[in-house]
Order: sequence, then C-alpha cells, then structure tokens
Amino acid sequence: MRYDLIIFDNDGVLVDSEPISNRILADYLTELGHPTTYEDSIRDYMGAALHRVHDTVLERSGLRLPDDFDETLHQRVFEAFRRDLRPVAGVAEALEKLDADGIPYCVASSGSHERIRVALRTTGLYERFGEERIFSSQDVGRGKPAPDLFLHAAGAMGFEAHRCAVVEDSPLGAQAARAAGMDVYGFTAMTPEAKLGPANGLFGEMSELPGLLLR
Repeated sequence: MRYDLIIFDNDGVLVDSEPISNRILADYLTELGHPTTYEDSIRDYMGAALHRVHDTVLERSGLRLPDDFDETLHQRVFEAFRRDLRPVAGVAEALEKLDADGIPYCVASSGSHERIRVALRTTGLYERFGEERIFSSQDVGRGKPAPDLFLHAAGAMGFEAHRCAVVEDSPLGAQAARAAGMDVYGFTAMTPEAKLGPANGLFGEMSELPGLLLR
C-alpha cells in the first residue's frame, strides 16, 4: 500500500537526542533525591511526555517534583542540544527520498513544541517540516501510549488513520500508533526489536526506511 502520510517521532528518530536528554533527566532526578540511572530513564520515560515523569515519581515516592522542574529540565536539555545535538544518521536522505516520491510527512512528538523546534532547528531539519507539520503532545489531552497525538496529526494533515504509517523508536510510541490503527515501522537503534513489535517493519539504519515504506 502506498501511504498517504508518514508520521515521524522526533527524539531518537529524526534527532539523536535520547542519549543526551535521558542522561540529563536521570542526573536531575537523582539530584532531587530520586535515584535514577540512565538505563532507568530509558526504560521508564523514553518516548513519554513529561507528565509521566511527574506521575511515576509521585507514585513511587509519594513526593511531588518541584514546580519549576519542567522549566529547569528544559533549560538543561536545550543547552546541551545546542551544543551537542545531531540529526540521526541518514534521516535527511530518507526525507529527501519521500519528497522525491511525493509522499507527505510530519512530526508528532511527546516533547513540547519548544523542544521539537529547538531540536529541528539545531540539526538543520526544521525547514523540511515548517510550522504546519509539527505536532506535540501539548496539542492533545493524553500523550503516548494513547493514540490521541497520532490521530490529531493525521486529522490536521487531512488523512485517514488507516492510510498513515508511523516511524517510532519507543515502545510507548509504537503502542500509540497501533492504538490509532496505523502501520508501525520500528527503529531499533536504541530499542530491542521485541519491544517494538508487532510492527510492519523493523530497521536498524535509517537508510533502510525508504525501501520499507515504498515497497
């Protein structure tokens, strides 16, 4: 089937941000008295909106994170992004192939609108999307693994869910895509294949993606 729309996750799929952001998150939570390793952060929070961090800490410790937690975390992450963030290897070429074949695409991320834009601008990918093709969990009531964000993105772009494919690298995102009735293509660079299945395709190098989507 030729898809009407490809929906990309941002962190870990378009930009190589997961190692950066999860190290910072783990260090900050530990600093606040909630010991968290990098591996813990990947397991519990990769692909999730920030409210999941608040909810999980409260559930486990009975304590609420500081009121300025989100603002402080974003400041630390954005500073690191501007210094160290790079696009995922091969993603620009994959987007060029979709452009050449006339297949629309957008980004739908658990991150805030500001985080998405900082990441895309820093890596030189922003111009490939523009304002009208960027969607955030801030736009909907529930983040991943609920299907709301992907359904919102498809609707805003004018396409039916079953005609869309999602490119994800997190179990929460893959669950959300399946719940939305969309095909799922799992990027396994940081996530074991078993955690992303069932999927319509799994790939470890971004250069493989156009062949999966266009076959």
